[in-house]
Amino acid sequence: MKKIITLIAVFIFTVNVKAQEKSTPAFQGGEWLRYRMSYSGFLKAGTAELKLTEEELNGKKVLHARGTGWTSGMVSWFFKVDDVYESYFDVNEVKPYLFKRKINEGGYKKHRHTTFNYENQTAYIQDFLKQKDTTVSIKSPQDMISTFYFLRNYNTKQLKKGEEITVDMFFDNKSYPFKLRFLGNETLKTKFGKVKTQKFRPLVQAGRVFKEQESVTVWITADANKIPVKMKASLAVGSLRAELEAYKGLANPFQIVFD
Repeated sequence: MKKIITLIAVFIFTVNVKAQEKSTPAFQGGEWLRYRMSYSGFLKAGTAELKLTEEELNGKKVLHARGTGWTSGMVSWFFKVDDVYESYFDVNEVKPYLFKRKINEGGYKKHRHTTFNYENQTAYIQDFLKQKDTTVSIKSPQDMISTFYFLRNYNTKQLKKGEEITVDMFFDNKSYPFKLRFLGNETLKTKFGKVKTQKFRPLVQAGRVFKEQESVTVWITADANKIPVKMKASLAVGSLRAELEAYKGLANPFQIVFD
């Protein structure tokens, strides 16, 4: 289950994009989302949360997104996960200034801070476990958490089935192309009622965790909030599902379909 919580913070929170919506922001300070994760459809695997607050960083007004994830129940007996991701980004442009990552996934640990300097086009990476600092060149990247908010502020209504977009996402010490494909529209039954959604497939790297490149599917609300309500992933062993369990502080009404 390595990187599973990371995925909750990154590609289950992503949407395909085409044109930016300036008039209706998709999020605001005070937003909070919680997801229930299950393994192979029935075994509770853990919880993931995202919290957004308005703060100041070096004299600048920013939004601070904090994503946490942890395993629970029987899964935690043999694979314990305790992850924290934080991103401080510009309120208007959703441009990240500082990204923090502190994870423990079955003994696999990382503790890093990345500071983005857009004047020098560099990212300064502090590795607290290896006690090593690194500076690398960047262009205009998003970090793992800011990617979610950056994409939510875009209009997805005009997307055509099969359309893709690539986002430049900075991870560890380099940038990676993060590609998403629009699969169409679907109405889902959720604990909140029937919800109109847009269905996406992030193209992830196949290997140890995922069965193949296209093994993850995400359902995003078709309303102005664009929040994920469901994620399903086929793993090398079994499958993982994440479903929206609770929310508060949304910028727009959560739309339910009434028959």
